[in-house]
Amino acid sequence: MAENAIHVVMLPWSAFGHLIPFFKLSIALAKAGVHVSFISTPKNIQRLPKIPSNLAHLVDLVQFPLPSLDKEHLPEGAEATVDIPSEKIEYLKLAYDKLQHAVKQFVANQLPNWIICDFSPHWIVDIVHEFQVKLIFYNVLSAPALTVWGPPGTRKTPLSPESLTAPPEWVTFPSSVAYRIHEAIALCAGANPVNASGVSDFERLHKVFNASEAVIFRSCYEIEGEYLNAYQKLVGKPVIPIGLLPADSEERGREIIDGRTSGKIFEWLDEQASKSVVFVGFGSELKLNKDQVFEIAYGIEEYELPFIWALRKPSWAINDEDFLPFGFIERTSNRGVVCMGWIPQQEILAHPSIGGSLFHSGWGSVIETLQFGHILVVLPFIIDQPLNARFLVEKGLAIEVKRNEDGSFTRNDIATSLRQAMVLEEGKKIRINTGEAAAIVGNLKLHQDHYIAEFVQFLKNGIRKVETDV
Repeated sequence: MAENAIHVVMLPWSAFGHLIPFFKLSIALAKAGVHVSFISTPKNIQRLPKIPSNLAHLVDLVQFPLPSLDKEHLPEGAEATVDIPSEKIEYLKLAYDKLQHAVKQFVANQLPNWIICDFSPHWIVDIVHEFQVKLIFYNVLSAPALTVWGPPGTRKTPLSPESLTAPPEWVTFPSSVAYRIHEAIALCAGANPVNASGVSDFERLHKVFNASEAVIFRSCYEIEGEYLNAYQKLVGKPVIPIGLLPADSEERGREIIDGRTSGKIFEWLDEQASKSVVFVGFGSELKLNKDQVFEIAYGIEEYELPFIWALRKPSWAINDEDFLPFGFIERTSNRGVVCMGWIPQQEILAHPSIGGSLFHSGWGSVIETLQFGHILVVLPFIIDQPLNARFLVEKGLAIEVKRNEDGSFTRNDIATSLRQAMVLEEGKKIRINTGEAAAIVGNLKLHQDHYIAEFVQFLKNGIRKVETDV
């Protein structure tokens, strides 16, 4: 490794909606010649994608065992939010905070140039001050979401749900990005209180944000320009879009663990007409209840057109048969496939027969789906997902499933939205728009050679400034 290589430490929160964007940034920086140390726990690191062999010398995966708690609080082997029910996440934060001693020793030994961290490790602030290391806050959510929330200190705390149901005064352009009241109530209930770790999420974010030299977004001006500019006006530090970090063809290679299952999926897809299949998937982090899963299933059945549904067995399912309505698989087998467990999702989304996606509108999934020009049917549930959904509808890239005032939805709402998106004339303009957006979202040269290159220059300039000051 070159003596003058920049050394960056990555410190993500232990949720795969955070780990993966941090990993993608690590790979993008390595492609630009930056040395990256990616810190997480052993089980999380084992579940990351493989590092390309030509970049292995630049990316170190640094494993620190997650300190244990009482099993009643955090089950043995649980190292990420995907491993536990939502009510246990506060204990994962408590265990995560105990990593600070190992991280401090690592920083003392390595003295990296920069640390890029998530909202969660509030204790990193004391470490960077002690060892004179520069800190950057990496926001893995969308620019519209963070702009609507505002930087720490912009809104009065504790947050009131009513304050989130209209765009804030600092969004000075026409915008429909805001929460509905049932969404705002749920957000405030989760974010305001102090949890078992003793530190609320807002307190964590506030401390990290204030100590950071810059805020970086997985974003680009071509898609989120107005919101990036609005956010920049609110903060007294650089706001840097690092590009959307789309997957290249090598990353989308068919990582087939169960060759027979995956082979059958692709055989079935090969038989379908171009852009005719809807991909349905709500990820591994979102825990849907039985009523929600069943209503989605009945909606897909009522839709009556081809689909592929990636579904994990829910915690409430007693056996392998009661997680879907009785007879659903048999009744839809002539036009759809239900895939349980792990599937090669990137490769499926890249298949030419996929034309649309029904999903939760998490930002990583938005990028993954738009990269291929699929029309988006969004059914948001938590945190930033409702704001992403409103933004995508505002941009003419998505159809949002209608909901009742209490947040419930019906099978008819699902079926109607799918038909509108995939086949009806009223969805034609959106189908055109998503095709055009794919040219931006999937533009590897734009995101790597422009946005990542500019970010690397920022990192280099920051090191030179330290050397000059010394």
